[in-house]
Parts: sequence; C-alpha cells; structure tokens
Amino acid sequence: MDWADSNILVTGGAGFIGSHLVDELLRRDANVVVADDFSRGNLDNIEHVITQIELRPVDLTTRAGAIRATEDIDYVFHLAASVGGIHYIQRENVGGLTPSVLMNQQLLEGARINDIEKFLFASSACIYRQEHDDLNQFSEDQAIPADPHSTYGWAKVLGEVACQAYHEDCDIDTAMVRIFNCYGPRENLDPDSSHVIPSLCRKVIEEPDGGSIELFGDGSQQRGFIFVTDLVDGMIRAIESKADGEPINLGNSEEVVTMNELAETIIGISGKDIDIEHDLSMPTGTDKYAADTTKMQKALDWTPNTTLEAGLEEVYEWAVEELDAEEKAFAGVTSK
Repeated sequence: MDWADSNILVTGGAGFIGSHLVDELLRRDANVVVADDFSRGNLDNIEHVITQIELRPVDLTTRAGAIRATEDIDYVFHLAASVGGIHYIQRENVGGLTPSVLMNQQLLEGARINDIEKFLFASSACIYRQEHDDLNQFSEDQAIPADPHSTYGWAKVLGEVACQAYHEDCDIDTAMVRIFNCYGPRENLDPDSSHVIPSLCRKVIEEPDGGSIELFGDGSQQRGFIFVTDLVDGMIRAIESKADGEPINLGNSEEVVTMNELAETIIGISGKDIDIEHDLSMPTGTDKYAADTTKMQKALDWTPNTTLEAGLEEVYEWAVEELDAEEKAFAGVTSK
C-alpha cells in the first residue's frame, strides 16, 4: 500500500501503542487523524507531532461521534478501548465491557456509512482462556470455544465477531490482530496499574544498590514480549495483507522468558546489585502465556526483529528520564 496522502484514523492515538503507530504513519507521509478522549492516553505522547495531525474530540461510544471520526477517512486503526492495568481487568466488569463494545459497534457502523476501505481492530491475547493446555502457547483456533477470564476479553471477542460480520455483509476489509504482551517507551509507569515490564523497571530504578525487589510467585511463569515498534510494523502489515475478516496473533514467540529472567535482565541493565525475593502467596496467572506465531509469519511474511534485551534497554533509559522528570516536577510543586 502507498500510505502517502492517505487519510488514516487512529482511535486511541494518544495512548502507548497508538502514539507509536501515529509516528510510523507520519513517517510514511500519511495524513493522520487522532480520536482520543485522553482517559487513558496522554497528550505528552503526541505533543511532538501535534502540528502534523488532526485531533477529533468525539465520543466514540455514540453513533454521531463515530460518524464524525470516520468522515473523509480511508483506513481505520481502532485501538481505543476501556482498559487499565491487571487490577482493572480483574475487578471491573461493566467498565471493561460496555464502553468498548459500544465503540467497536459504532465505529464499524461509521466505517460502513463513510465507505471506509480498510478497518483494523486491535484485539488482545486476553480472549484466550488462561488454562488451555500444558503449553499455553496459543494459536488462533484456540479462542473457540470462547471463555476469556475477564469482561475486557469478552469485549474483544465481541469486537472480532462484529468485524467479521461487517466484513461479510458490508464489504469492509477488516483485519484483527490479537496483541500479546507489548512493551516499550511511553507505557504507563503508575505502580498501581502498570504492566510487568514498566513495573519492574520502576522498582529497579527506585531501589537502592544492595536492596531487593519482589516478584509474585516463584518467578518461573513465562511470557512472550513484543517491542512496540515491531508491533506497529506488524499491524501495518496486517491491514495491508491480512484484511480478510480473520484474526491473527501479533507477538514474539522467540522472546519467551521467565519472570526471574526478565527481572535479572533489567537488574543487569541497571548495573545495580539487587536481589530478587518471591511472594508465594500472591496470584501469578498462567504459567506460560505466549503467541503461536505460525499463522502470523506465513500470512505476513514477517517476524519481529527487536531482541528483548535491546528493547528493555530502551525502556529502562526512557523510564529513568520519565521518573527523573516526575521527581523534579514534584519537587517544584512542593517547594512553592
């Protein structure tokens, strides 16, 4: 696809993944429109490109808002969702379901009304059941029968069903990517809601040399991680060559590590002497949670190319700068 001068809508474009997607689309000379209510996204994430994009402040849970967002648009990347960290997913039911389902449906209807050519839906690994088999390396067909562990996962299931329906009945080319454990700069560093990599980076940064950090469980749980710029590349490849109404995993099956290995790598990057302690009383989730990327590699003729260590180094350096700026801002406020 020639992205130059194409009109692209990125919902959730001020978020962690969305802002990196915006950057890449601008590099490809696309005209980018961002729809984001900033409930989760951050204006700082797109401040550096604010003069190069169009912001549409609309409510995507409404028909009028979705129609307005998709006016004069060629392609849609739908990343917006009602989402928080793991604590949010575990505790929120209506909040994790209703807004997302409404947005998915309204945006697809807006895409139909405004004759959108292609529509990519950011689905999630959360659609898979936590315990599927001894390996828990999920292939696309293992999502059926559906039994996700959260209403957030059900919202993604329903979003995929809607995309398939609009693909079949309304001739909209829809792509669906099930995202597995994405990480990178601009991710949430809030200790109450952050994902494991930014959480560990923050713990290591704030822990003095000679101290210790704590992991839930014995640290043997395995996860497969994909760096955000690789994920963005995969999403663009998916809308270009896999907009056939069928879902596909987006992950990195070559970068599967235990939580102990992950923590040890981050500690090594820090240069500190920090011990790892384990709280065996806390929940740990599935022993292994990673993508089977067989279908992805064949359909997209592509694999991620960022090693975990290289990605972690970039995230750690970014987190150091962010927390330093946060500390200076706090000091400035308290001194007044």
